[in-house]
Amino acid sequence: MKYDYTAIEHKWQDKWEEAQAFRAENKYDKPKYYALVEFPYPSGQGLHVGHPRPYTAMDIVARKRRMEGYNVLFPMGWDAFGLPTENYAIKNHVHPEEVTRQNVARFKSQLRSLGLSFDWAREVNTTDPSYYKWTQWIFLQLFKKGLAYKTTMPVNWCTSCKCVLANEEVVNGVCERCGSPVIRKEKSQWMLKITEYAQRLLDDLDQVDYIERVKTQQRNWIGRSTGAQVRFDTTEGDVLEIYTTRPDTLFGATYMVISPEHPYIEKWAGKIQNMDAVREYQQQSARKSDFERTELVKEKTGVCIEGVRGINPVNNQEIPIFVSDYVLMSYGTGAIMAVPAHDTRDWEFAKKFELPIIEVVKGGDVEKEAFTDCETGIMVNSGFLDGLTVEEAKVKIVEWLEKEKKGETKVNYKLRDWVFSRQRYWGEPIPLVYCEKCGWVPVPEDQLPLRLPEVDSYEPTDDGESPLAKMTDWVNTACPHCGAPAKRETDTMPQWAGSSWYFLRYCDPCNDKELASKEALEYWMPVDWYNGGMEHTTLHLLYSRFWHKFLYDIGVVPQPEPYRKRTSHGMILGEGGEKMSKSRGNVINPDDIVRDYGADTMRLYEMFLGDFEKAAPWSQNAVKGCRRFLERVWALFDQVQPGDSYTQKNEGEMHKTIKKVTEDIENLKFNTAIAALMSLLNTFGDNGVNQAEYKTFILLLSPFAPHICEELNERMGGTEMLVYAPWPKYDESKTVDDTLEIGVQINGKVKATVWIGVQDTKEQIQEKAMAEPKVAAALSGMQVVKVIVIPGRIVNIVVKPA
Repeated sequence: MKYDYTAIEHKWQDKWEEAQAFRAENKYDKPKYYALVEFPYPSGQGLHVGHPRPYTAMDIVARKRRMEGYNVLFPMGWDAFGLPTENYAIKNHVHPEEVTRQNVARFKSQLRSLGLSFDWAREVNTTDPSYYKWTQWIFLQLFKKGLAYKTTMPVNWCTSCKCVLANEEVVNGVCERCGSPVIRKEKSQWMLKITEYAQRLLDDLDQVDYIERVKTQQRNWIGRSTGAQVRFDTTEGDVLEIYTTRPDTLFGATYMVISPEHPYIEKWAGKIQNMDAVREYQQQSARKSDFERTELVKEKTGVCIEGVRGINPVNNQEIPIFVSDYVLMSYGTGAIMAVPAHDTRDWEFAKKFELPIIEVVKGGDVEKEAFTDCETGIMVNSGFLDGLTVEEAKVKIVEWLEKEKKGETKVNYKLRDWVFSRQRYWGEPIPLVYCEKCGWVPVPEDQLPLRLPEVDSYEPTDDGESPLAKMTDWVNTACPHCGAPAKRETDTMPQWAGSSWYFLRYCDPCNDKELASKEALEYWMPVDWYNGGMEHTTLHLLYSRFWHKFLYDIGVVPQPEPYRKRTSHGMILGEGGEKMSKSRGNVINPDDIVRDYGADTMRLYEMFLGDFEKAAPWSQNAVKGCRRFLERVWALFDQVQPGDSYTQKNEGEMHKTIKKVTEDIENLKFNTAIAALMSLLNTFGDNGVNQAEYKTFILLLSPFAPHICEELNERMGGTEMLVYAPWPKYDESKTVDDTLEIGVQINGKVKATVWIGVQDTKEQIQEKAMAEPKVAAALSGMQVVKVIVIPGRIVNIVVKPA
């Protein structure tokens, strides 16, 4: 009987679709399980072999849950707005909507070929007006609650995409999408006040089951610190506020630094004697990204402001104020105090500009090297703080600042508000209009969705405005509040908008009355297990948690956290361990693997190639090994003997394998689960296999390789699909061996092995060892000096000639 994987896989994919085998039921009295993978961006290249790894992993979990009796929601959709599609459309003169339609069709065909058990009845697409109607609705609620606002600020500008990027979309100074340089530019932007939720986003990590590295990345990105807000007077009478985690070092502050974008520069323009030098430096800074400006290893640059000085509040000494690009207006107050004796960056700056360096925590040679390890120590050169420990000084200086009204305790976060507008066409229109009388006014909710207009050209503009700005018939409208002439907002939302709530829409995707019904949300949410890439830990994961918390606050969703459990997978590398890329010519197309080896082989291999949470190199030879394993499973069918219960020979291994596979799936140890099944197959080769044992085997294998298992089950006479067959159970007492094999040594050399009972006494073990025929023969003519018995491990018989 030939293993014709192509025919088998097509047959069962059609059967599953015809039976709607994976459709989540709206039976809210059944126990539910919501398994989720990050929905993909449907690019023209189609799937790569990295996509099936997380999809197959969660498919295994979903299939196992169905077999355990759960009502499983395992949906799929498309994160389809964004720059790549628009750039492709511009280059090839095809409308983005048509590009999206083609890409989605290709992706869907590829996913179906892998036998993934998605509920396609709940498919969503972020570019569908019936979907983005609710994205717009959420934005309006944020706007009405004051969490969406517009402001002019320095932003990250991609020189190629010609649009604004969030800080998280700039990687090593270049655009995450296209790799082009990113510069700073003043722009009026819509912002979302995610910082209002910083502490809750931090605190509620204790309520969820995320792997520790995910929690760590979230905490680091939020970046909570406790310190003091300190007010430095200036010779111009203005106050420069700074935030510091080390107010105890105030006596060591010998200069200040403000950002090139700080508004005081304009206010002081008439007083600054070297304004030309300051202007030139501002222009240089505008050509750098935040990453380049804050890179620790770069050369320190700056201009000392001539004509205005700061005043240190603890000693009233005047200190110089510098403009330097390592201070960002978007972080803190845009101004810092510099303590060069105890900060490497400040020390390097002070040495370059020949500024005073005053040690205030005892230790180190500050003239030769910055003494940065000053978390502990005794205060010196610090007036009323002298002799105190660092911790004591922190308390006393804050008390003094508050008493003198020169500062107070403050909690700060690295997290910045979310830049939420893009100057491009292919995105959700922001549903607001601007009226000269009323200001920004929401589009009435009953007029949503505000659809994208048809355009002849969606080329980005050189002046930084959206292509929609040219659509005067669409832009010009009436104010919904007073009826006066008004203009629509022409910026669109970022790609992150649609992906910040898609998991909610899966609960009730066809609802045109509300985002999702309360009944559906109460039943399905939160997501029970969500798997996604580590690269989305500080983007999508943080943004979606923020949106969900907001929706919880306004009563739309019943829980404060969207995901109960979050795991992440490692990427698949090319052979040799290099990252897959077109330039290296090492990209593997999953279509080729499915064609040449079958979808079940593809699924099995991607789960077997190593620790799921770590990167692993592709190996074509290992793919062939997984194919040979499935061929052995197929061939074993002809050797199956009658029997409706496990044989004595195989019973122990059956129960141990059921336990191993059951637990390993829950712990993402797919590779060791498959290894256990391979070992059981070898046991069948040695001991034989009956129908009961073979049926259990294919049940355990079915989440990994579902097509071949469904076919074998049918050939065994099964009339029901394995999709909802009961998951095998094990008897814990039978997973522990009651006998084991140990070695028997004579004078330290192994002569034989014997089987003993795990409860045998030392005397019984010795008796069995001495009676073993090979041992008995070796002892002939010898005098036994000593017998050493180590239960469960070995017997060593010490002898000498008789």
